[in-house]
Amino acid sequence: MYYVVLGILALIIFLAGIRIVRPTHRGLIERLGKYHHFATPGFNWIIPIIDRMYTVNVTEQMVNAEPQEIITNDNLNASVDAQVYFRVKSDEESVKGSLYNVNNFDYQIVNLARTTLRNIIGTLTLKSANSERGKINAELYRTLHNETQSWGIEIVRTELKQIDPPRDVQETMNKVVKAENEKIAAIDSATAAETVADGVKRAKIKEAEGIKQSKILHAEGEAEAIRLVNEAANKYFIGNAQLLRKLEAMEASLGQNSKIVVPSGSDLVNVIGQMAGV
Repeated sequence: MYYVVLGILALIIFLAGIRIVRPTHRGLIERLGKYHHFATPGFNWIIPIIDRMYTVNVTEQMVNAEPQEIITNDNLNASVDAQVYFRVKSDEESVKGSLYNVNNFDYQIVNLARTTLRNIIGTLTLKSANSERGKINAELYRTLHNETQSWGIEIVRTELKQIDPPRDVQETMNKVVKAENEKIAAIDSATAAETVADGVKRAKIKEAEGIKQSKILHAEGEAEAIRLVNEAANKYFIGNAQLLRKLEAMEASLGQNSKIVVPSGSDLVNVIGQMAGV
């Protein structure tokens, strides 16, 4: 009976000392208030009452710096918020540093981030703060990285969520942006209209040049015709200019399909006869 009681008591003590550490955590085991050894993922056993195990999450975590009012260099109150992504490094010394070198590192990171943001944005105007978010993120990351070296923490990245100006300033900025967009739209519309007008102008110029060229070619054709007529007249009608003139008059009359009564013995009959002779 005595051994049974001892066996049951030993079983209870054994079961009470079992600790299972997940892959996402690491553990520190203290014995009588002093660090004893490092607990890795899997099965671990401690002496109940005498030993105590503290686990630390070593996955990437995020803390929100919470919105705060910061006075910029141009004396405007800006609402600023940021997020910090970090993780506790999984080696023994880093896990020890996260528990023994800092009290509640989540809270400390938040306050350090808020203080750093006030120091950075306080030297910038509201406009430059909005246009230099990358620079602010880089400076915030660098400060947190340097300050948390002894905490066993790795700062993964920082994200500036917002830099919001006061409501009245925001409304004024929105009006300025709207006016600028309307100005750009008006310029684009005017440019399009100018382009259309320029196209119409070029088309009319082309059309006028075409008409001009047509008239030039027509005049050149008439001149060539006159030249040929003159050459023919000089060749076949030398000394018969009056006869040629009568022939041209007759041609013009016949070209209009006019009915002409020609008396016998008239000049027209003589002209035709003379042409037949020629």
